[in-house]
This record gives sequence, structure tokens and C-alpha cells, in this order.
Amino acid sequence: MSSMTFGRAITAGLDDALAADPKVVLMGEDIGKLGGVFRITDGLQAKYGPKRVMDTPLAESGIMGTAVGLAFRGYRPVVEIQFDGFIYPAFDQIVSQVAKMHYRTRGAVRLPLTIRVPFGGGIGSPEHHSESPEAYFTHTSGLRVVSVSNPQDAYTMIRQAVACDDPVLYFEPKRRYHTKGEVEQTLEGALPLGAARVAAAGTDVTLVTYGPLVMTALDAATAAEDEGISVEVIDLRSLSPVDYPAVEASVRKTGRLVVTHEAAQSGGLGAELAASITERCFDFLEHAPVRVTGFDIPYPPARLEKHHLPDLDRILDGVDRVMRRPNSLAPSAVLEGAGR
Repeated sequence: MSSMTFGRAITAGLDDALAADPKVVLMGEDIGKLGGVFRITDGLQAKYGPKRVMDTPLAESGIMGTAVGLAFRGYRPVVEIQFDGFIYPAFDQIVSQVAKMHYRTRGAVRLPLTIRVPFGGGIGSPEHHSESPEAYFTHTSGLRVVSVSNPQDAYTMIRQAVACDDPVLYFEPKRRYHTKGEVEQTLEGALPLGAARVAAAGTDVTLVTYGPLVMTALDAATAAEDEGISVEVIDLRSLSPVDYPAVEASVRKTGRLVVTHEAAQSGGLGAELAASITERCFDFLEHAPVRVTGFDIPYPPARLEKHHLPDLDRILDGVDRVMRRPNSLAPSAVLEGAGR
């Protein structure tokens, strides 16, 4: 076990995947000699050569189409989308071809293809560089969608994604690339790719999140503890499929659900989680589920993003809402008037 940053954990995972299987190839814009804009693939082309770590033209649709062809021929391509907002030119390929090929061929064709997507805000970049497009893909049957939140999962889940016979979108929070942690470079004893994990145990509120906000949620749980509220933090890890048994077990224990993500609220993953848990756990809920999300606007200029992204205070406000404590929507006078 060694200490490494989130970004280097992904690099280590890709390195080990390349070494383990000669059919694994990496593709993307500037990923070879430059090592990618975030340097995630730094040194891999020098080690494995330009036929396995390939620089591509600036054409996401072409990159994805080529990857589909390679997967057809038995390779395991790993595509890097340079920034989250650049994935849309490849949207037709991903949704119309990648997601449907196995079903369309009645199981005769598998597309073991991994699509790495640096996503989310917090680095002071404008729209197209700070977006959260995950809900488009969780809505698409035939795709696995995962998001990692810590260095160990960054390593483990990129290895699992590359080894998976299904197409996997691997969302990596770019503002966490420099977060450090202990990483064991093995898959033994690792959680399955589709499993959620309890990041912090609690008894009063279930706080569900993924990717960049897991660290913020853990900070919120620590702050809430100072006020006598026990928050259980669930790191989804897999966004499609969702590990509903894990979320249900927590909500049946706490009776309260808060979901937080950076993406806009309308049509987001939080809405699906809130609806599904309400259907599954209605008799256990003490309060309606609460969503704490980004706003329904195009991504704002860098100087305004701190107001757009869910932070510690906004998440704690959501916790106060499900606990029926004074909050931004219901000050103490209103709660007292309601007979609290």
C-alpha cells in the first residue's frame, strides 16, 4: 500500500490494466506525448508505445466511432474525453451505438469500452469545462455509469471498468485530482463495480452523494455531529445501476434522506433517487426527501461558481430541513407555528 494522489491512482490503474492485457488501448486528445491536460496518462505512451496510447484528432465522434470498431475486434479501448462538456459531439455514438449494440445483436456482440470523463466544477473554469452530464447517461439503458470519490476507488474502479464486458462511463471529479490517500494496487477484496459504500455511519439522516461531493458530505456529517445529529453518508459509486438495497437499508434505519450532487436539480439523479426511495421506503420516511444540487442554469462564470456548487452550509441546511429544524425554507417561527 502506498500514498498517492487521486490522479496518480488513475494513472496506476491504467498502467496496470495495460500491463495485464495487450488488448487494452488508450485513446484521446493529447494523452500521448503530453500525458493529457490533467497529466493522467503521463509517461504511458513512452512505456507502451504510440499504438497502445494513441493521440487522436480533436473529434470526439470520430474517437468514439473508432473505439466502437476496436471493441468489435476484441480490443478494450479506454477513451478519454478531455473535458465533460466535450462529450456531446460523441453523444450520438454513445447512445445510439455503444449502449444498444449488445441488445441489438441479441447478445452476440459485447463492447468492453471505458469512457473516462473528467467532470464537475471547482477549478475556476467556464461552461464546457465544468459540467455534470451524468444524468444523460444514467437515463440510457445499456450503459454502466460510475463515479469515483477517493484514490483507492479511483484505482480499483478503473481496473474493474476496463475488465468489464459492458461499456462503462467513468466520471472522475477533476477538482479532486490532487487529493491524497492510501492505495492498495490489487483487486482482491474490492467492492464490486456496482456497489455503494457507507462512507460514514449514522442513525438520524441518510446523506447520499457521489464523486466530488463525497468529501464535502463527510465534512457536513462531522459538522452535524457537533449539533447532536448523526448523519450516514452513502457514496453511490455506481450511478447506473444504483445499489438501491444499500440506500434502502440506510433510509429504513434513519427515516430521512438528503441527496446532493453538483448537477442541476431538474431531471437530475437526485430526482430519481428521491422518487425511487419514496416508493420503496414510504412507510419508513419521517420527512419528504430533500435535494441539494446545482441550479437550473448554464454553468456560471468562475467567480460565481462557489455560489452554484453545493457546499457545507447548503448541505447542512438540507439536513436541517429533514430534521424539521430551522432552515432557509422554514425559519423557527414557521416551525413553531406548525406545532413543532
